[in-house]
Amino acid sequence: MAYRARDIIPLSQARANLSELVDEVRGGNEKIITKNGESYAALISAEKLEAFYRMERSRIHLVLLNDALTALKSLDKNETEDADEYFIRLKARLGAPQTDDGESDRE
Repeated sequence: MAYRARDIIPLSQARANLSELVDEVRGGNEKIITKNGESYAALISAEKLEAFYRMERSRIHLVLLNDALTALKSLDKNETEDADEYFIRLKARLGAPQTDDGESDRE
């Protein structure tokens, strides 16, 4: 997505004009906040954030359904996988950070 120059805001300006920026964001204009000239954060509406969360949950559900179908096909062929290895691989595919013991920091 291309952003207009007026949608890219230095952090100092965002801090000074937060109320106005929030009103613009609620009107549909996302903002990119920069710090030291680099993209640092995005300001989006709560509705859009919730939509992103819903999309991510849907993606995870599709991955799990696909894996379940693959597992059922593997059972027919008498091919199985260790559950612990599967969950480590699944967490890596979903982007969950791993700890030293292979556990996910996110549940």
